[in-house]
Amino acid sequence: MTVALRARHLLGSTAAVLVLGSIAPLAEACSICRCGDATFNALGKDVTSEPGWRFAFDIDRFSKTQGPPEAQDSVVEDRYTAIGAYTLGNRALLVARVPYAERTLDATDGADVEHSQASGLGDPEFSAQIRLWSSPLNGDLGRRLSFSATVGVKTNWGENDIERDGERLDEHVQPGTGSTDPFFGVSGYYLLNPKSSLFASVQRRSPSANDFGYQYGDISLVNFAYERKLSAKLDSVLELNYRYSGHDRVDDAGSFDPNTGGRILYLTPRVLVNVGGVVLRFAAQIPVAESLYGVQDEKPVYNIGFTRSFGK
Repeated sequence: MTVALRARHLLGSTAAVLVLGSIAPLAEACSICRCGDATFNALGKDVTSEPGWRFAFDIDRFSKTQGPPEAQDSVVEDRYTAIGAYTLGNRALLVARVPYAERTLDATDGADVEHSQASGLGDPEFSAQIRLWSSPLNGDLGRRLSFSATVGVKTNWGENDIERDGERLDEHVQPGTGSTDPFFGVSGYYLLNPKSSLFASVQRRSPSANDFGYQYGDISLVNFAYERKLSAKLDSVLELNYRYSGHDRVDDAGSFDPNTGGRILYLTPRVLVNVGGVVLRFAAQIPVAESLYGVQDEKPVYNIGFTRSFGK
């Protein structure tokens, strides 16, 4: 078997393992959560090769509706996230993400529409990405094939008890979830040539219940991306982002919201422009296939951001 055929066989096996690993114990997920790989989006595929600091900032707009027209909730969120990361010894990446969220909710009850909004600190999260294995250095390509594991936790430090006129606002307008959620995953990339590469990742998140009895379900994410360098300063990425989610538990009695959860697949084109050492990023996540529970409709997610690296 030639080297090229062995590489294709290994890449195919890797992709199969990643996909099967994500599908095996599928569970339930939140009614308003993200698709995609946040670290890949902000920092790129090879985050452990160069020691030093990275800083990124992202602005996301997300919107969805759930429930029948006579009892429909419409949620719009603008999220601003600061990301700080540090690479240790060409082997590990430490990441901190601190979001600030602005949410609006229009809740329809027959002919009446109740409008509410809230803004504040979202839930900071901390993670570590460890490179498990990589192929030897290969000339200008560097490490052609690499695998990593990610472990982390989303804290419950965000605001989840905002009130208006003495009453707590609806769960879906709160900037934070009020729960502590561990997560873990695996990822890998393969350099096809000096100008193009493949990236894949799988992640699982397991939310807990908050102080008000609301529990967003477990989240399973699968991501696959093709990256192509168009010039020295212009890069392009095309991704498939898959999410499986189940019904949210709405109280301590174990009741579930039937209009939450399901499966969704996004197609995500992204453009990256290097301007004086700062990489500007523009992306849109476009729903291309949905199998959501109950009555739901998720809209495109828009993202702009920038990334700056600082050598050690």
